[in-house]
Amino acid sequence: MKPLNDVIASCPPSGIRRFFDIAAEMDDVISLGVGEPDFVTPWRIREAGIYALEHGYTTYTSNAGLPELRRLICGELEKRYAAQYAWDTECLITTGVSEGLDLALRVLLNPGDEVVVPEPCYVAYEPCVSFAGGTPVRVATRWEADFAIDPATVEAAITPRTKAILIGSPANPTGAVQPRAALEGLVRLAEKHDLYLISDEIYDRLTYDDTHVCLGAVPGARERTVVLGGFSKAQAMTGWRVGWICAPQAVAELCVRVHQYTMLCAPHVSQIAAVEALKEADGDVREMVADYDRRRRVFVKGLREIGLECPEPGGAFYAFPSIRSSGLDSETFAERLLHEESVAVVPGNVFGPSGEGHIRCSYATALPQLEEALVRIDRFLGSLR
Repeated sequence: MKPLNDVIASCPPSGIRRFFDIAAEMDDVISLGVGEPDFVTPWRIREAGIYALEHGYTTYTSNAGLPELRRLICGELEKRYAAQYAWDTECLITTGVSEGLDLALRVLLNPGDEVVVPEPCYVAYEPCVSFAGGTPVRVATRWEADFAIDPATVEAAITPRTKAILIGSPANPTGAVQPRAALEGLVRLAEKHDLYLISDEIYDRLTYDDTHVCLGAVPGARERTVVLGGFSKAQAMTGWRVGWICAPQAVAELCVRVHQYTMLCAPHVSQIAAVEALKEADGDVREMVADYDRRRRVFVKGLREIGLECPEPGGAFYAFPSIRSSGLDSETFAERLLHEESVAVVPGNVFGPSGEGHIRCSYATALPQLEEALVRIDRFLGSLR
């Protein structure tokens, strides 16, 4: 048989899924791993989806998505972050942010182009760059600096083949929110070296101490920035698969072109539910964010009290404590914690070399579960002493 695609065949399976496939076979496991809200989609959003289904909204929409939804998204970006995009030419509804990332990379990259990826980062970033024909170039961030991106370090990684810089803020796995100064530095680099910027902002509403900065609203960024967002996290709509891209018209048009030949459109029923989410569910979002914030404070305080240093996550719903004091590497720590205390976490090294010595813990789970997890982690640490 002729060989299959070399790039895809050489891509390892997700380091996140391996641990949770094991956990699924065990009893009494507390899972702090999968990046999914433990809230059910708010009722008013589900009701809009039910109404759409009952009334026969089961057809394709336009490739770019429902006009009403695109208007609302662009209106939200302008109202919240002063980011201005034309709903009819610069906004596309995608089947989740994952498709949005894939489309953006396919449109921006030619074979061999390099993309600078600050890490630790979401596990899909590097594979998606490779699948689009590009070459990911890692740039380390440091937990001592709260995983802020250093523009000087990024610039040192830029070569004549560099085409784009890909970031996520608020970030998975660290919960880091990039300060405005770092984002402004990246924009200056992009202008200086004629680069594109791709900004994954799926956790934009999940910020706690500072106001989210949309990269597309930073002066000088708009004409070279692709902003990605969606409804999975803040609106607890992971299974509905609705995301969006806002980008300069030339980029957005080509994203629609790929989208129309591959995905055609995001699900009609899901788009109608997303309209309801933007029009009527802001109060639900605020309540969920407040609950995440309460869990964040309890969990991070608990980690520190049992002896694990932990940067304060400014956004998303992840803590990324250091486990270096245990004397174990990340993989060993996560495996032993799962088998000995039935707590599932993700080893930090799956998010890049800078993640070694850390574990990712999602606090998108009920507070009693988080408190019990802290008890078990403490007991595990005690067994190592």
